[in-house]
Amino acid sequence: MNYAVTNPATGETEQTFETLDDAGLERAISSADHAYREWRRSSSVEERAGLVRRIGELHAERRQELAEIIVREMGKPIEQALAEVDFAAAIYEYYADHASEFLKDEPITLLDGEGSALIRRSALGVLLGIMPWNFPYYQVARFAGPNLIIGNTILLKHAEQCPESAAAIERICLDAGLPEGAYVNIYASHEQIEKVIADPRVQGVSLTGSERAGAAVGELAGRYLKKVVLELGGSDPFILLSTDDLDAAVQNAVDARLDNSGQSCNAAKRFVVADDLYDGFVERFTAKLAEVEATDPTAEDSQLGPLSSLRAAENLEDQVKRAVENGATLVRGGGRTGAFFETTVLTDVSSENPASKEEFFGPVAQIFRATDEADAVRIANDTPYGLGSYLYTTDEDQALRVADQIEAGMVFVNVVLADGAELPFGGIKRSGSGRELGRFGADEFVNKKLIRIG
Repeated sequence: MNYAVTNPATGETEQTFETLDDAGLERAISSADHAYREWRRSSSVEERAGLVRRIGELHAERRQELAEIIVREMGKPIEQALAEVDFAAAIYEYYADHASEFLKDEPITLLDGEGSALIRRSALGVLLGIMPWNFPYYQVARFAGPNLIIGNTILLKHAEQCPESAAAIERICLDAGLPEGAYVNIYASHEQIEKVIADPRVQGVSLTGSERAGAAVGELAGRYLKKVVLELGGSDPFILLSTDDLDAAVQNAVDARLDNSGQSCNAAKRFVVADDLYDGFVERFTAKLAEVEATDPTAEDSQLGPLSSLRAAENLEDQVKRAVENGATLVRGGGRTGAFFETTVLTDVSSENPASKEEFFGPVAQIFRATDEADAVRIANDTPYGLGSYLYTTDEDQALRVADQIEAGMVFVNVVLADGAELPFGGIKRSGSGRELGRFGADEFVNKKLIRIG
């Protein structure tokens, strides 16, 4: 396995990094375990919150440098890269602000007997984080932020194409004043990951990544009886039932599809449109997508960069071809130049077409016609995934009624790109289990210890 920065816009490999050897891996685990045992005794919640706050401040101070790194690593347009760094900084700040609240004792009212009872939250120990390439800072922040305020220590295995950003995050943690071993970046191989999960000093693992990676890590976590959180893929529906402004709804749909060059787990990918709006939506949505061209991601006005790698673009091209071979209509796009991929629209994707059950990780949209509300819900739920969803309607009763029926971990009504540090993120079905962000993100890797006093 090679950890390397290969710029997808140019195809040039700009930097390589050595994979950790087994001795180095042992040193990393030992360092994290030692830090946990010392840190949990010597630090208060307030002290840890202060360190996490400083991590956020350093992200803000180094935002330009950090953003330029991920433009090189995975092709994110520079303005979106800057926004990601800002969001990561906000997440650290959020957990610093709410550390005492999230970790305070929780009294329990006794049904019988004298005395009292409470739940006291405390750290579990060393955790392994396995993070993806598509949001190199944000993904780490939503794992590291809550767990550092808790007092857990972290081994962080980043994606092979993000070694420079991985090193930059570790440097920030050290510069912020975290003790040696509290946050350790590991350039580990896939084979070494099993050793980490199996190690009795490691108490849990959190993975954000593909369904295949989630299945492998979930199997290992089960074998070694470790707590696991999995945030996997998604094929989120965008359901349009009614609107007072079709142009605005179309623009929101485009924004929800093209965020991060279409490489977002919770991007809108399947557009389910009421029959009376369908033709107008297809026409205007296709025209709007056609206005967006993949360009140099270092340009300030770039809305769409290359995909993360040449291989990713080739895989997406193959998916589109197979969708058409199985009966879908290619309304526009489908072309590729290196890692740059055209904005693409598919219609007439039947439920028998394998494409209807796949995740398209790039600027490809599928549009479905729904005969009525029930049909829209049926189409939306006709997927093995259940991460997020988007619902547009002018009827408040319908909004809540349909939201209740959508099989997903998140429903956004009449709004897109509305994620926040305070909002729990996660899915159901084959999109994984567990939650990150918000109060629930600080409640996954904790010992909720019962203390009963007579």
